Amino acid sequence: MTKSAILIAASAALLSACETQKSTSFQGYAEGEYVLVAAPYGGSLERLSVARGQRIEAGAPLFALEQANETAARRESELRLRAAEAKVSDLSGAQRTAQIQALEANVEKAVAALEYTRTEFARNEKLLHDGFISPAGLDVWRTAVERNQADLREARAQLAFARQSIGRPAELTSARAEAGAAQAVVAQAEWKLDQKAQKAPAGGFVQETFYVAGEWVPAGKPVVSLLPPGNVKVRFFVPETVVGQLKLGSTVHVHCDGCGEDIVAALSYVSSQAEYTPPVIYSRESRAKLVFMAEARPVAKDAMRLKPGQPVDVVLQ
Repeated sequence: MTKSAILIAASAALLSACETQKSTSFQGYAEGEYVLVAAPYGGSLERLSVARGQRIEAGAPLFALEQANETAARRESELRLRAAEAKVSDLSGAQRTAQIQALEANVEKAVAALEYTRTEFARNEKLLHDGFISPAGLDVWRTAVERNQADLREARAQLAFARQSIGRPAELTSARAEAGAAQAVVAQAEWKLDQKAQKAPAGGFVQETFYVAGEWVPAGKPVVSLLPPGNVKVRFFVPETVVGQLKLGSTVHVHCDGCGEDIVAALSYVSSQAEYTPPVIYSRESRAKLVFMAEARPVAKDAMRLKPGQPVDVVLQ
Protein backbone atom coordinates (compact mmCIF):
# COMPACT_ATOMS: atom_id res chain seq x y z
CA MET A 1 0.00 0.00 0.00
CA THR A 2 1.37 3.40 -0.99
CA LYS A 3 1.88 6.22 1.47
CA SER A 4 -0.94 8.23 -0.09
CA ALA A 5 -3.31 5.28 0.20
CA ILE A 6 -2.43 4.90 3.89
CA LEU A 7 -3.15 8.59 4.51
CA ILE A 8 -6.49 8.33 2.70
CA ALA A 9 -7.48 5.26 4.74
CA ALA A 10 -6.45 6.93 8.00
CA SER A 11 -8.37 10.08 7.12
CA ALA A 12 -11.45 8.01 6.30
CA ALA A 13 -11.19 6.16 9.61
CA LEU A 14 -10.79 9.41 11.54
CA LEU A 15 -13.73 10.97 9.72
CA SER A 16 -15.82 7.89 10.45
CA ALA A 17 -14.89 8.07 14.15
CA CYS A 18 -15.78 11.75 14.28
CA GLU A 19 -19.13 11.09 12.66
CA THR A 20 -19.80 8.28 15.16
CA GLN A 21 -18.86 10.51 18.07
CA LYS A 22 -21.01 13.29 16.66
CA SER A 23 -23.96 10.97 16.30
CA THR A 24 -23.90 10.05 20.00
CA SER A 25 -23.38 13.59 21.34
CA PHE A 26 -26.49 15.69 21.86
CA GLN A 27 -26.99 19.29 22.80
CA GLY A 28 -28.86 20.37 25.90
CA TYR A 29 -28.76 22.66 28.88
CA ALA A 30 -28.68 22.53 32.66
CA GLU A 31 -31.86 23.23 34.58
CA GLY A 32 -32.74 23.67 38.25
CA GLU A 33 -35.88 22.81 40.19
CA TYR A 34 -36.06 25.56 42.77
CA VAL A 35 -37.46 25.21 46.27
CA LEU A 36 -39.55 28.27 47.11
CA VAL A 37 -39.71 28.74 50.88
CA ALA A 38 -42.69 30.69 52.23
CA ALA A 39 -44.62 31.12 55.47
CA PRO A 40 -48.32 30.16 55.55
CA TYR A 41 -49.08 33.37 57.45
CA GLY A 42 -48.38 36.97 56.49
CA GLY A 43 -46.34 39.45 58.44
CA SER A 44 -43.56 41.99 58.36
CA LEU A 45 -40.15 40.51 57.51
CA GLU A 46 -38.23 40.89 60.74
CA ARG A 47 -35.02 39.05 59.84
CA LEU A 48 -33.48 37.73 56.60
CA SER A 49 -30.64 35.37 57.52
CA VAL A 50 -29.28 34.50 54.05
CA ALA A 51 -28.06 36.28 50.92
CA ARG A 52 -28.13 35.42 47.23
CA GLY A 53 -25.42 33.00 46.16
CA GLN A 54 -24.79 31.78 49.70
CA ARG A 55 -24.32 28.06 50.27
CA ILE A 56 -26.26 26.76 53.27
CA GLU A 57 -26.83 23.47 55.06
CA ALA A 58 -30.17 21.81 55.77
CA GLY A 59 -31.85 23.29 58.84
CA ALA A 60 -30.11 26.66 58.57
CA PRO A 61 -32.35 29.64 59.47
CA LEU A 62 -33.66 31.48 56.41
CA PHE A 63 -35.97 34.23 57.62
CA ALA A 64 -38.34 35.22 60.40
CA LEU A 65 -41.54 37.27 60.28
CA GLU A 66 -42.83 39.32 63.20
CA GLN A 67 -44.38 37.00 65.79
CA ALA A 68 -46.11 39.26 68.33
CA ASN A 69 -49.62 38.01 67.59
CA GLU A 70 -48.63 34.33 67.56
CA THR A 71 -46.61 34.72 70.77
CA ALA A 72 -49.61 36.26 72.53
CA ALA A 73 -51.89 33.51 71.22
CA ARG A 74 -49.53 30.85 72.55
CA ARG A 75 -49.40 32.56 75.95
CA GLU A 76 -53.19 32.70 76.10
CA SER A 77 -53.52 29.02 75.16
CA GLU A 78 -50.97 28.03 77.82
CA LEU A 79 -52.91 29.92 80.51
CA ARG A 80 -56.15 28.26 79.43
CA LEU A 81 -54.44 24.88 79.61
CA ARG A 82 -53.24 25.62 83.13
CA ALA A 83 -56.77 26.54 84.21
CA ALA A 84 -58.18 23.33 82.70
CA GLU A 85 -55.53 21.18 84.38
CA ALA A 86 -56.17 22.90 87.71
CA LYS A 87 -59.89 22.12 87.39
CA VAL A 88 -59.15 18.46 86.71
CA SER A 89 -56.79 18.34 89.68
CA ASP A 90 -59.39 19.93 91.95
CA LEU A 91 -62.16 17.55 90.89
CA SER A 92 -59.82 14.55 91.11
CA GLY A 93 -58.67 15.40 94.64
CA ALA A 94 -60.25 14.26 97.89
CA GLN A 95 -61.67 16.43 100.69
CA ARG A 96 -59.45 18.53 102.90
CA THR A 97 -56.89 16.79 105.09
CA ALA A 98 -58.48 17.94 108.36
CA GLN A 99 -61.83 16.42 107.41
CA ILE A 100 -60.21 13.10 106.53
CA GLN A 101 -58.30 13.06 109.82
CA ALA A 102 -61.56 13.62 111.76
CA LEU A 103 -63.22 10.73 109.95
CA GLU A 104 -60.21 8.50 110.61
CA ALA A 105 -60.59 9.31 114.31
CA ASN A 106 -64.27 8.33 114.14
CA VAL A 107 -63.27 4.96 112.67
CA GLU A 108 -60.78 4.38 115.49
CA LYS A 109 -63.43 5.33 118.06
CA ALA A 110 -65.94 2.92 116.50
CA VAL A 111 -63.36 0.12 116.54
CA ALA A 112 -62.64 0.71 120.23
CA ALA A 113 -66.35 0.78 121.12
CA LEU A 114 -66.94 -2.47 119.23
CA GLU A 115 -64.04 -4.20 121.00
CA TYR A 116 -65.37 -3.08 124.41
CA THR A 117 -68.90 -4.35 123.76
CA ARG A 118 -67.58 -7.65 122.43
CA THR A 119 -65.51 -8.10 125.56
CA GLU A 120 -68.51 -7.33 127.80
CA PHE A 121 -70.74 -9.62 125.78
CA ALA A 122 -68.29 -12.49 126.21
CA ARG A 123 -68.06 -11.82 129.99
CA ASN A 124 -71.84 -11.68 130.46
CA GLU A 125 -72.26 -14.81 128.37
CA LYS A 126 -70.09 -16.65 130.94
CA LEU A 127 -72.08 -15.13 133.80
CA LEU A 128 -75.30 -16.35 132.21
CA HIS A 129 -73.83 -19.83 131.92
CA ASP A 130 -72.94 -19.72 135.62
CA GLY A 131 -76.43 -18.49 136.54
CA PHE A 132 -75.47 -15.03 137.80
CA ILE A 133 -77.51 -13.01 135.24
CA SER A 134 -80.70 -13.44 133.28
CA PRO A 135 -80.92 -13.93 129.49
CA ALA A 136 -82.33 -10.43 129.22
CA GLY A 137 -79.06 -8.98 130.58
CA LEU A 138 -77.09 -10.80 127.87
CA ASP A 139 -79.45 -9.50 125.17
CA VAL A 140 -78.53 -5.93 126.11
CA TRP A 141 -74.86 -6.54 125.28
CA ARG A 142 -75.72 -8.47 122.13
CA THR A 143 -77.65 -5.42 120.90
CA ALA A 144 -74.75 -3.17 121.84
CA VAL A 145 -72.36 -5.28 119.77
CA GLU A 146 -74.63 -5.12 116.71
CA ARG A 147 -75.05 -1.34 117.12
CA ASN A 148 -71.30 -0.77 117.33
CA GLN A 149 -70.70 -2.96 114.28
CA ALA A 150 -73.12 -0.77 112.31
CA ASP A 151 -71.39 2.39 113.62
CA LEU A 152 -68.03 1.06 112.45
CA ARG A 153 -69.35 0.28 108.95
CA GLU A 154 -70.79 3.79 108.72
CA ALA A 155 -67.53 5.42 109.84
CA ARG A 156 -65.51 3.44 107.33
CA ALA A 157 -67.95 4.30 104.52
CA GLN A 158 -67.70 8.01 105.34
CA LEU A 159 -63.91 7.83 105.32
CA ALA A 160 -63.85 6.02 101.96
CA PHE A 161 -66.21 8.60 100.47
CA ALA A 162 -64.06 11.46 101.72
CA ARG A 163 -60.98 9.96 100.09
CA GLN A 164 -62.68 9.81 96.68
CA SER A 165 -62.57 12.71 94.20
CA ILE A 166 -65.08 15.42 94.96
CA GLY A 167 -66.26 15.66 91.34
CA ARG A 168 -68.91 13.44 89.87
CA PRO A 169 -67.67 10.99 87.20
CA ALA A 170 -69.38 12.84 84.34
CA GLU A 171 -68.11 16.19 85.59
CA LEU A 172 -64.57 14.85 85.89
CA THR A 173 -64.73 13.36 82.37
CA SER A 174 -65.85 16.73 81.00
CA ALA A 175 -63.00 18.54 82.77
CA ARG A 176 -60.45 16.10 81.36
CA ALA A 177 -61.85 16.61 77.85
CA GLU A 178 -61.51 20.37 78.28
CA ALA A 179 -57.89 19.92 79.35
CA GLY A 180 -57.21 17.77 76.27
CA ALA A 181 -58.75 20.40 74.00
CA ALA A 182 -56.65 23.10 75.66
CA GLN A 183 -53.54 21.01 75.06
CA ALA A 184 -54.42 20.76 71.36
CA VAL A 185 -54.87 24.55 71.19
CA VAL A 186 -51.40 25.00 72.71
CA ALA A 187 -49.91 22.67 70.08
CA GLN A 188 -51.68 24.62 67.34
CA ALA A 189 -50.38 27.92 68.70
CA GLU A 190 -46.85 26.50 68.86
CA TRP A 191 -47.08 25.37 65.23
CA LYS A 192 -48.30 28.77 64.06
CA LEU A 193 -45.47 30.46 65.93
CA ASP A 194 -42.89 28.10 64.42
CA GLN A 195 -44.20 28.78 60.90
CA LYS A 196 -43.24 32.45 61.21
CA ALA A 197 -39.53 31.43 61.25
CA GLN A 198 -38.55 29.17 58.36
CA LYS A 199 -35.46 26.96 58.05
CA ALA A 200 -33.84 25.42 55.00
CA PRO A 201 -35.55 22.11 54.10
CA ALA A 202 -32.38 21.02 52.28
CA GLY A 203 -28.82 22.20 51.77
CA GLY A 204 -27.79 24.03 48.62
CA PHE A 205 -27.41 27.51 47.15
CA VAL A 206 -29.61 30.51 47.81
CA GLN A 207 -30.74 31.41 44.32
CA GLU A 208 -32.84 34.47 45.14
CA THR A 209 -34.36 36.50 47.98
CA PHE A 210 -37.58 38.32 47.18
CA TYR A 211 -38.03 40.67 50.16
CA VAL A 212 -35.88 42.82 52.43
CA ALA A 213 -36.23 43.30 56.17
CA GLY A 214 -39.15 45.55 57.05
CA GLU A 215 -41.30 44.69 54.03
CA TRP A 216 -44.73 43.14 54.42
CA VAL A 217 -44.83 39.53 53.20
CA PRO A 218 -48.28 38.23 52.20
CA ALA A 219 -49.26 34.75 53.35
CA GLY A 220 -47.85 32.03 51.14
CA LYS A 221 -45.51 34.32 49.18
CA PRO A 222 -41.95 32.92 48.78
CA VAL A 223 -39.22 34.82 50.59
CA VAL A 224 -36.24 32.66 49.59
CA SER A 225 -35.53 30.45 46.58
CA LEU A 226 -33.16 27.51 47.11
CA LEU A 227 -31.42 25.19 44.66
CA PRO A 228 -30.43 21.89 46.33
CA PRO A 229 -27.82 19.78 44.47
CA GLY A 230 -30.35 17.00 43.98
CA ASN A 231 -32.62 19.39 42.07
CA VAL A 232 -30.09 20.11 39.30
CA LYS A 233 -30.67 18.19 36.08
CA VAL A 234 -29.57 18.16 32.46
CA ARG A 235 -32.18 18.39 29.73
CA PHE A 236 -31.24 17.33 26.19
CA PHE A 237 -32.91 16.18 22.97
CA VAL A 238 -32.37 13.04 20.94
CA PRO A 239 -33.68 12.09 17.48
CA GLU A 240 -36.36 9.51 16.87
CA THR A 241 -33.75 7.02 15.73
CA VAL A 242 -32.04 7.05 19.14
CA VAL A 243 -34.89 7.39 21.63
CA GLY A 244 -35.61 3.67 21.57
CA GLN A 245 -32.11 2.96 22.90
CA LEU A 246 -32.50 5.11 26.03
CA LYS A 247 -33.07 3.27 29.30
CA LEU A 248 -33.79 4.90 32.63
CA GLY A 249 -30.85 4.65 35.00
CA SER A 250 -28.28 4.34 32.25
CA THR A 251 -25.17 6.51 32.46
CA VAL A 252 -24.45 9.57 30.32
CA HIS A 253 -21.48 11.93 30.30
CA VAL A 254 -22.09 15.66 30.39
CA HIS A 255 -19.56 18.12 29.02
CA CYS A 256 -19.72 21.87 29.50
CA ASP A 257 -17.30 24.71 28.86
CA GLY A 258 -15.15 25.49 31.87
CA CYS A 259 -16.45 22.52 33.91
CA GLY A 260 -13.27 20.47 33.74
CA GLU A 261 -13.69 16.75 33.37
CA ASP A 262 -17.02 15.36 32.22
CA ILE A 263 -19.83 15.02 34.73
CA VAL A 264 -21.43 11.61 35.14
CA ALA A 265 -25.23 11.60 35.25
CA ALA A 266 -28.00 9.00 35.32
CA LEU A 267 -30.85 9.09 32.83
CA SER A 268 -34.01 9.90 34.83
CA TYR A 269 -36.69 10.74 32.27
CA VAL A 270 -37.51 10.23 28.59
CA SER A 271 -40.46 12.03 27.08
CA SER A 272 -43.15 9.89 25.46
CA GLN A 273 -44.06 12.64 22.98
CA ALA A 274 -42.07 14.23 20.18
CA GLU A 275 -41.08 17.86 20.56
CA TYR A 276 -41.62 18.50 16.85
CA THR A 277 -44.14 16.82 14.56
CA PRO A 278 -43.91 17.50 10.77
CA PRO A 279 -47.15 18.71 9.16
CA VAL A 280 -47.07 15.85 6.65
CA ILE A 281 -47.64 12.12 6.69
CA TYR A 282 -44.69 10.35 8.28
CA SER A 283 -42.04 9.17 5.89
CA ARG A 284 -38.45 8.08 6.21
CA GLU A 285 -37.33 11.69 5.72
CA SER A 286 -39.87 13.32 8.01
CA ARG A 287 -39.15 10.92 10.89
CA ALA A 288 -35.62 12.34 11.06
CA LYS A 289 -37.13 15.66 12.19
CA LEU A 290 -38.63 14.15 15.35
CA VAL A 291 -36.77 14.81 18.60
CA PHE A 292 -37.59 13.64 22.10
CA MET A 293 -36.69 15.34 25.35
CA ALA A 294 -34.68 13.41 27.93
CA GLU A 295 -33.38 14.32 31.38
CA ALA A 296 -30.41 13.11 33.42
CA ARG A 297 -29.45 13.90 37.00
CA PRO A 298 -25.78 14.22 38.03
CA VAL A 299 -24.51 12.87 41.33
CA ALA A 300 -24.80 15.40 44.17
CA LYS A 301 -21.08 16.16 44.43
CA ASP A 302 -20.91 17.22 40.76
CA ALA A 303 -24.37 18.77 40.39
CA MET A 304 -23.39 22.23 41.59
CA ARG A 305 -20.72 22.48 38.86
CA LEU A 306 -23.60 23.13 36.51
CA LYS A 307 -25.49 26.40 36.37
CA PRO A 308 -29.15 26.56 35.27
CA GLY A 309 -29.34 27.65 31.64
CA GLN A 310 -25.77 26.58 30.87
CA PRO A 311 -25.43 24.79 27.49
CA VAL A 312 -24.01 21.28 27.64
CA ASP A 313 -23.18 18.33 25.40
CA VAL A 314 -24.46 14.92 26.46
CA VAL A 315 -22.72 11.75 25.34
CA LEU A 316 -24.58 8.46 25.61
CA GLN A 317 -22.73 5.34 26.76
